[in-house]
Amino acid sequence: MPNMDEIRGITEKYDDAYVREGLKSLEGINKFALTFYRDVADIYDALTRIRNIERNPIGFSLDDAPILGLLVRIWKLLKEIIKYYEQENAEIISILERPLIEASVIASYLMTNDRSVIEDYRKCSYKDRLRILRDLEDGSVFYESKAGKRLLESVREKMAFEKLTAQDFDVQKKNRWKIQGKTFHEIFSEVEHADLYAATYGMMSESIHGSWNESMDWCLIKNDDGTFKAYPFYHPADVRYVSPTLRFTNKPFRLWLQRIDAYDENSQKLLDWVERVNTALFRQFDSRYDGG
Repeated sequence: MPNMDEIRGITEKYDDAYVREGLKSLEGINKFALTFYRDVADIYDALTRIRNIERNPIGFSLDDAPILGLLVRIWKLLKEIIKYYEQENAEIISILERPLIEASVIASYLMTNDRSVIEDYRKCSYKDRLRILRDLEDGSVFYESKAGKRLLESVREKMAFEKLTAQDFDVQKKNRWKIQGKTFHEIFSEVEHADLYAATYGMMSESIHGSWNESMDWCLIKNDDGTFKAYPFYHPADVRYVSPTLRFTNKPFRLWLQRIDAYDENSQKLLDWVERVNTALFRQFDSRYDGG
């Protein structure tokens, strides 16, 4: 289990001289940002391995584990985003940021509601797994194959572990397999602010599903005569592709440490520091950048 010494080993290089040098130029800002984002991902990784031994001597129950799973998903996605930041590939970053924001918002939502909502969240994940069981009853030949049998056994094992039967999902069916019957937009609006939705998560859907605007932004060049041709390269990334995302990710880690009784002065200062450096980084880039 990590302690604050491990985390201090990540952050100790960020003295005033190091930060000033990193923010001197646009090139320096992007280099500094890459290091900072990588370090933040490592900090998040370490925070998911913290436990209050008195509260959780071995691990976390079904009331906490779904949240912890989302937090692990956050830092794993962030580490992948950093790889593409290093490769100057903003397109793949835009694809990965949407599930990153979704995991962050859902984690925060679960931690600001009671255990019944966490149970609902768990049950909603069985939507397609119940369909697998129905397909078996309807005589689907797929479940006679080795792959089908493995999949079926996995579903049965998970439901048995949670002591669930196919008859335990009436509420979820009534709510159309949405947490408390709410759309993600409604959940996002409660956790963050409705005005942020369109410019962040909403537009990011185009990176997942594709759209005409997405093609014009990333995959095409418009000629002077109004026609188009293919753009066969990737677009470079800068701090604007990652820095705003940390606004969403820091919150659930703070809530998590509070939830598991592991939030102290050191962890508060750490997460405050992440927010301050991230904000300063974005402002410095924005004040120096004169491109499109």
